[in-house]
Amino acid sequence: MIQVKRIAEIFGHHQPIYTACNSQKLHIFFTAGNDKGVVEWSLKTHDFVKVMMPVNSSVYALHCPQSAPLMAVGERNGKVSLFHFIDQKVCAELSLHSEAIFDIQSIQSKNELLLASEDGSLSVWSLSDYQLLYKLQVSKTMIRCMAISPDEQYLAIGAKDHQIYIYKTEDFSLVKTLAEHQLPITSLRFSPDGKYLLSGSRDAQLKIWYSSDFSLKENIPAHMFAIYDIQFHPNGKLFATASRDKSIKIWDAETFSLLKTISIEKGFEAHRLSVNKLAWSSYNNELISVGDDKVILIWEIKQSV
Repeated sequence: MIQVKRIAEIFGHHQPIYTACNSQKLHIFFTAGNDKGVVEWSLKTHDFVKVMMPVNSSVYALHCPQSAPLMAVGERNGKVSLFHFIDQKVCAELSLHSEAIFDIQSIQSKNELLLASEDGSLSVWSLSDYQLLYKLQVSKTMIRCMAISPDEQYLAIGAKDHQIYIYKTEDFSLVKTLAEHQLPITSLRFSPDGKYLLSGSRDAQLKIWYSSDFSLKENIPAHMFAIYDIQFHPNGKLFATASRDKSIKIWDAETFSLLKTISIEKGFEAHRLSVNKLAWSSYNNELISVGDDKVILIWEIKQSV
């Protein structure tokens, strides 16, 4: 049995919110979108803390690597700013790409930062000196999302051409291409135990892949429209999906069965427009959701025996 309670509704953004991420500090999280500022919020008070930094264009990606006291901010204009938490200022700007940055990830064991661009390329940067290490043309179409396996051996990249590209992180050699989705890939996530890769698409399908050989385990018609994000509960037993259909769905991470749908139609005070991003915090296990309705919602998700 899953119990869901909306515990906070936070206002402050004046335009759609496209991204959210947890900080290295458990009670802090960040959001950004179309109103040209990265904002810091508190999970202790469920309130505004400060505008961390201004930006020149919409922000589609935020990422806080575990190996450095930084936040990487990816903009529509292709620029990525690295904000240093200790110095409280931008310490570097990565300006290789000329088109939007849609996802940012990091490989902790290699101290590398990965940028996925609308131009279809992946760039790899050193988090030691912020120098470009490698650039790889993945697809002729936009790259929308990435996921790194828990053992950091594999990188999955989702593209507008409907395909998922699997690379070895050791040398960024292509291992396999997965082509089961019918529309662009919009979300990817490895399960915390490393057994599965989950993918979501504009085709509204959630696909479960075995990480051992990347064969397809299961296809689930999960939503009515595009699945924009997949996030696992800190304990690994649940995961949530967010969709353009204005809903959040909670799933069992072992059986992949649907446990709860959070939407206005189901009686919740939920998002009224597309849900664009989720962040599941280890602080009180709170689920953060943001979307086109300019609102941040904080959810308490409890699983009873």
